[in-house]
Amino acid sequence: MTIRLPKFDLEASKEKTLSSGRKTGRPLIDSMKILIVDDYLNMRRTIQGILRQMGFKDFRHAEDGLIAVRMLEMEKVGLIIADWNMPNMTGIELLRFIRASDELKDIPFLMVTGEATRESIIEAAESKVSGYLVKPFPADTLIKKIEDIFS
Repeated sequence: MTIRLPKFDLEASKEKTLSSGRKTGRPLIDSMKILIVDDYLNMRRTIQGILRQMGFKDFRHAEDGLIAVRMLEMEKVGLIIADWNMPNMTGIELLRFIRASDELKDIPFLMVTGEATRESIIEAAESKVSGYLVKPFPADTLIKKIEDIFS
């Protein structure tokens, strides 16, 4: 199953306002908070390093979905990147929680996981995941997924 998303030019230097009122372009990259949720510190650091190379600067980390929920109660983020398999609250449970919340449902959500089964991909798609990336992955694949999400 392929999740098709429109393209977005992360290198755009001019800020644009979409019909939804959401702003795109370089100011989006410079100011967006990204929540990285993974129980492995090394994976959170790796993802953050790739995002930093893209120009993103503002990161939050959570080691499971339950901690992520608590963080989201205190502040908004512009993107959530989460692993599937975590203690306390899994990535798919976090995704369902986000999509069920009126306040959070529009936050783009990228699932980054070792779960490569057809059933897992379908389950994530049915739960309205914005993008799905199977570990391990090269940096350029993560970059492409994020570009696709922010089209």
